[in-house]
Amino acid sequence: MRIGDLADGMTRGVEGIAASVSETFMEPVVRLGVTGLSRAGKTVFITSLVANLLDRGRMPQLRAAASGAIVSAYLRPQPDNTVPRFDYEAHLAAMTGSEPHWPDSTRAVSELRLSLKVRPGGLGSIFGAVTGPRTIHVDIVDYPGEWLLDLALMDKDYAEWAADTLGRLDQRPGSEGFVAALGGVDPGAPFDEATAQMLAARFTEALNIAREAGFSDCTPGRFLLPGEMAGSPVLTFAPLPVPGGSTPRGSLWREMERRYEAYKREVVKPFFRDHFSRIDRQVVLVDALGAIHAGPRAVEDLRRAMTEILGAFRPGRNAWLTRFLMGKRVEKILFAATKADHLHHSQHARLTSIMQALMKDARRRADFAGADTAAMAIAALRATVEETREQRGESYDCVRGTLMSTGRQTALYPGELPEDPALLLEPARDGAEDWLDGDYQVMHFAPARLTLKPGEGPPHIRLDKAAEFLLGDRLR
Repeated sequence: MRIGDLADGMTRGVEGIAASVSETFMEPVVRLGVTGLSRAGKTVFITSLVANLLDRGRMPQLRAAASGAIVSAYLRPQPDNTVPRFDYEAHLAAMTGSEPHWPDSTRAVSELRLSLKVRPGGLGSIFGAVTGPRTIHVDIVDYPGEWLLDLALMDKDYAEWAADTLGRLDQRPGSEGFVAALGGVDPGAPFDEATAQMLAARFTEALNIAREAGFSDCTPGRFLLPGEMAGSPVLTFAPLPVPGGSTPRGSLWREMERRYEAYKREVVKPFFRDHFSRIDRQVVLVDALGAIHAGPRAVEDLRRAMTEILGAFRPGRNAWLTRFLMGKRVEKILFAATKADHLHHSQHARLTSIMQALMKDARRRADFAGADTAAMAIAALRATVEETREQRGESYDCVRGTLMSTGRQTALYPGELPEDPALLLEPARDGAEDWLDGDYQVMHFAPARLTLKPGEGPPHIRLDKAAEFLLGDRLR
């Protein structure tokens, strides 16, 4: 395996040198990774970002757009012939058609290339006057957040992973069936395929229920998105308690251990070799409001997931990844709390503060350093309007939109987020079951019917600010 890691690392190093030469003498490429935790809206984010870079009328905080430095933007065939293309046109039609609806989620890796002709500024304008606008390619790579979290498994053997996973079951809803199934199993008994399949099914069911309830760290990720691997031995294992006696060859424990190691080798590692190792910039979309609504334990789970993610982006702590990446690092990481349109703008700063506090704590716990990181609250597609309502002499800042469940227009007052993020993070860290001083409501709004003027992309909240952080320095 070490020889294979070294060979992979040398390949990555050669690709990195080739990319540097290409950027110097040809057309630079920025590979932007987009992932999300627990239904945070990756497809909507990518679709709206591309639409608003093609038609930049709503992008004043992207300086290259506001200054007119971006001369034109257009879609090009992607360079990876074996990766599915992100279906931008179908997703945009779903969001902006006469009967708008949220597009289907992507459940595997996909890619899209957006090319921008940019007029150089500053010192580059001297050369730009001679050579004209330069072309910058943005390759957007969409992949499930659960796959990113899988990287943490590479640092754990089966016994460590099993103990960690079992230790968190009582903090999550939906694990009762799996716990009951474990009670009738002896890890040291001879392996039986029917038992393995039953345990894997109950474990997968528990992961799905936890994700539906707003929990973020639901690994192994391919258990939730198995695709063509469904039913294969590499996805047919589960955490077992450490047996009290021996675990001879042919025991249930040994086979579960073997399949866990196979999962790391044959599922996790190829993903990072083929996709993760080539990313330059990364945005991680987070449904922070959904986690807050789900309660303190979901918020603590979100913080844990963010810690694992930041650890993944610091290869120095991971020997195999250090050899694999040959020193290459992701340059920028944005944690974006989505669905900011579910709050009145007066609370956006509080949501951003909560994200910043989560990220700060995750940075400290992961001992992270290297990339430029940021946190903000955004809505890639604004589905609501704001209004203030009076009730019993009190004013409430609300948002109004069309409910997914009924199709009717409804005004929502979700409750007040605290000014001090510690009022949420400390109960979460202490294992509280419920919030003491708040009831934070979440409703699911359908996209609104849109009438777009020429040159305008879909309405959003701070998507231009996110684009400036992720891409702005490369567009000057």
